[in-house]
Amino acid sequence: MAQVGSEAVVGESTTPDGGEPTQGVVGRSPTELFWRRLRQDRYAIAGATFIVLLTVVAIGAGLIVKFVTHHPPDALYLYRGTTENGLPRGPDPNFWFGFDTVGRDLFIRVLYGARTSLIVAIVATGLSVVIGVLLGMAAGFYRGWVDTLVSRTIDIMMSLPILLLALGLAAVCSATAKGCLGGFITPGLKLVILIIAFVNWTYIARIVRGQVLSLREKEFVESSYATGASDWRIMTKELLPNLAMPIIVYSTLVIPNNILFEAALSFLGVGVDPNTPSWGRMISEAAGNGIYTVAWWYMLFPGLFLFLITFAFNLLGDGLRDALDPRTAK
Repeated sequence: MAQVGSEAVVGESTTPDGGEPTQGVVGRSPTELFWRRLRQDRYAIAGATFIVLLTVVAIGAGLIVKFVTHHPPDALYLYRGTTENGLPRGPDPNFWFGFDTVGRDLFIRVLYGARTSLIVAIVATGLSVVIGVLLGMAAGFYRGWVDTLVSRTIDIMMSLPILLLALGLAAVCSATAKGCLGGFITPGLKLVILIIAFVNWTYIARIVRGQVLSLREKEFVESSYATGASDWRIMTKELLPNLAMPIIVYSTLVIPNNILFEAALSFLGVGVDPNTPSWGRMISEAAGNGIYTVAWWYMLFPGLFLFLITFAFNLLGDGLRDALDPRTAK
């Protein structure tokens, strides 16, 4: 009998004496089915390839600066990079993406901006997923007052205007150099990550809660109770593996939203430090005073990379959702 979640397909097998092939049954495990479906999705593979390439480029930005462009990330080229009127100059063979408003190499700034966006997206998404999974599992497993407390908190959080809440928190913690909570939260990259994690954990918590409410009534949970397993063991060994698919799919789909969230905060001036390269801040600077009307490259290249990384994560998320869902099997 095939295992649960596996698939049996008809294939050809040969007889021991080398005679005519006969029809046989070939079993595939859930992992094999997942990789088979994912490999058939060309768009998901293309998105994953771009993400890997951009990650490698972001990690190796220092080597690219040292051996390829020879332009330090914060070097100012006031006379070569700006015109007599103070406007940035465009791309040339040595400076591929042109300059920004203060004469810095935009190509290097875009590379380091990729590092900023990926760090914010991955770390913030990881924190929000961990918080959401823990609270969602507790609410669905224990129900009662625990479920009521977590569910009402989720309702309150989701009823708030998230962007305005994030702007308020960022403004308050950025008002002084000491930050918030006695200096634990300081202005900069860490503040943006914590804000994104704080406002985004509710979505995965609601998904996990609904799944756990259904799973805790299954026979394998009752069997674990009968063997004397503790609540923690049941949640981590029995329930959590069955939540892998929605958690993975949600994570890949929410990463592009968090990248855009960081870009929006930086665009509005309450994101990462002004000296830290960020695609959102570059777009904000290009939009300020209409610079983009005479320096199109200043908005084009950061905006293009922001669009491509968001699109790539969406393609990968859709592909993972289809590959992990047996109902989409062809």
